[in-house]
Amino acid sequence: MKSFLLLPLFLSSACIAICQENQHEHTATATKADTLKKSIAQEEHAQIGATHITILYTAPAVRGRVIWGGLVAYDQVWVTGAHKATSFEINEKFKIGKQEIPAGKYAIFTIPGKEKWTVILNKNWNQHLADEYNPKDDVIRWEAVPRATSTLQERLNYAIVALSDTEASLVISWEKIKVSIPLTLN
Repeated sequence: MKSFLLLPLFLSSACIAICQENQHEHTATATKADTLKKSIAQEEHAQIGATHITILYTAPAVRGRVIWGGLVAYDQVWVTGAHKATSFEINEKFKIGKQEIPAGKYAIFTIPGKEKWTVILNKNWNQHLADEYNPKDDVIRWEAVPRATSTLQERLNYAIVALSDTEASLVISWEKIKVSIPLTLN
């Protein structure tokens, strides 16, 4: 009879120990340094009201390199990722500033500068790096001010930040720089 009474106590102690071990492994995994040498394919999806946005990109890592004015040249068109052009697909028309842009799929390019960036949406979304980039295919060019951050963003990151049902920001972060582009949605 005593063993039946001790069995629940034993099982609950074992469960607590296993849960603590799993939590420790999860925490250790979450804080591991990013040691992959290659760029990683990434996706960002957002559903804001009736608008769905998908961004497909390849995220390079800092890996101790000089990014701005080094790996990424100032004042030159950059694919804003690695390998293929970053694609931005949206199912509803939207605005950047006062310019209305039709629903569709576009490439995101930027021209990083020390004081300002030019953010570009281009019709030719299926291209390698900026090899085939043609400014005649630009849908919009938008000036943005890069903001310094205090924390290191090891891998290039795209995020869609919902501000309301009709407003969002497209945020590009890498190294210690962040650029935000305001989007007005239907």
